[in-house]
Amino acid sequence: MPETVLSEPRHSVRVERNIPIRMRDGVVLPADVYRPDGGGRHPVIVERVAYELVGRCTSNGEFFASRGYVFVGQNVRGTFASEGEWQPFRDDGWGANRDGYDTIEWAGVQSWSNGQVGMADGSYSGFSQYMVAPTRPPHLKALYVRQGGADYYSGFWYRYGAFSLPFQKWAMQTLLAQLEHETAPPGLDAARARLAAALDEYEDWEQHLPLKSFPPLEGLLDWYFDYLDHPEDGPYWWPTNIASKFGDIDTPMLHFGAWFDVFLDGTLQSFQGIRKSGRTRACRQGQRLLIGPWIHGPGNAARRVVGELDFGPQAAFDMNAHRLQWYDYWLKGMDNGVMDGPPVRIFLMGKNQWLDLDDWPPPGITYRSAYLREGSGKDENSLNNGGLAFDPPDSAEHPDSFEYDPNEPMPGLRFYPTLGPVDHRHLEEGMLTYTSAVLKRDLTVIGPVKAILHGLSSAPDTDWVVRLCDVWPDGRSMPVCDGILRARFRDSLQHPELLTPGRIYRFEIDMSATAQVFQSGHRLRIEITSSDFPRYDRNLNTGGPFGEEATGRVAVNTVFHDAERPSYVVLPVVED
Repeated sequence: MPETVLSEPRHSVRVERNIPIRMRDGVVLPADVYRPDGGGRHPVIVERVAYELVGRCTSNGEFFASRGYVFVGQNVRGTFASEGEWQPFRDDGWGANRDGYDTIEWAGVQSWSNGQVGMADGSYSGFSQYMVAPTRPPHLKALYVRQGGADYYSGFWYRYGAFSLPFQKWAMQTLLAQLEHETAPPGLDAARARLAAALDEYEDWEQHLPLKSFPPLEGLLDWYFDYLDHPEDGPYWWPTNIASKFGDIDTPMLHFGAWFDVFLDGTLQSFQGIRKSGRTRACRQGQRLLIGPWIHGPGNAARRVVGELDFGPQAAFDMNAHRLQWYDYWLKGMDNGVMDGPPVRIFLMGKNQWLDLDDWPPPGITYRSAYLREGSGKDENSLNNGGLAFDPPDSAEHPDSFEYDPNEPMPGLRFYPTLGPVDHRHLEEGMLTYTSAVLKRDLTVIGPVKAILHGLSSAPDTDWVVRLCDVWPDGRSMPVCDGILRARFRDSLQHPELLTPGRIYRFEIDMSATAQVFQSGHRLRIEITSSDFPRYDRNLNTGGPFGEEATGRVAVNTVFHDAERPSYVVLPVVED
């Protein structure tokens, strides 16, 4: 992917608001339309979102329209002025209602359209792009998906059985914006005041138990409580999982992600899945992946400082320029080189430079196991002083245990929407930590990371949280990637099974992916704990039904790392 140069605006912009678009079932979803003044037919960019249109779409609308595109910003069904009931993504894809398809086709035949349609932006708009792709609207020619997800269950609300608690606040904020808007129906003053007060006091509300009894949203968002009633994957969630539909997709896509983004897994999964199983060879060859060192959000790609780390001048990326180049190629037929070169561009942290790859994960990586090893005892910064080495244990080593009390959960610093690297040293006092010797040469890790733990719990259910950190010469412990597993989901996301207390199990924890150079003079560290709150809900350790209990119990959790029961992290190492 070549460097991009942002073109200057060439058109003044005309805006028409509340243009009605009728769906196949008669429901009307209005849109704001930004057009180049002066008439003519132009390619069209559509954004479908659950947020207020003027605040969300004005910047994109003016940018694209001033450069020769029509931009259509539309509220999804049941939000703001759009008719119908809001059920996130249920009507956007391949169900009985196909609002995304109908909107694309409407845009493709208007008098100001040249019939070439793409879509824009990310997060909610990223999910809605992925949802429309398998329906194959004839006028849809390309997508640029920023930080979207492939699976509404495991890529949004639940992660390996743990509930993503920050999206509770997201649901509250999104609903309140709708209730405070001029399009809100009358008679909702009390509900609006209740929701606003709860958001002002949210630090208290996020502690609230049981989860299924949540007064701020009761009677307002039925689907939120439906989600809590379905903590397992299954038929309820499958209509919002595009992974089962990769083979139906026939659209070139730019998958834009970030190493510290909450939806990183969905970005990688979608690129890999469509590149492998897309409907046609042209579709498969038309997939591109771009991952930078950023956090979630449209403006963060322009920043070089993320969390507490400065990733250097190359980290600042002009996404608008790149989006324009992408769509100039696919919707205007301009041979601008955007499809030249390898299909994958990632930012290699530690070296702080861009790297072009032929595929993801990169060919030629070697999966190496870094083993947890017995240390010399407790130190001032952790519950133990464990080691980390590529040599497996060849003798008996004593296991390490810790107490997890859900009334005092281990706080997490990497939670939505920030998710940036922040020094973890002050949290490690309550964790197990395993640290390597000082590296004598650079260690390059690019690809998916996972942990294998042999462990037991005194409880019938608990959580395992494993984090990989880069320990700097000055002692800073900076998170790189991590994962969580609710123990009852160790074998299946559809059919959970409780633990037998005191029995040793093998747990596999997906730690997502990274591209990180651990530099000479640095050390690797593995953190192990049983909560990451409030990024995820607290496991109460009782084994009881999800979301229905208000009282937990203390669990004593033990990690083994001897020759017979090794525990280790699998690292994708690039030797050259």
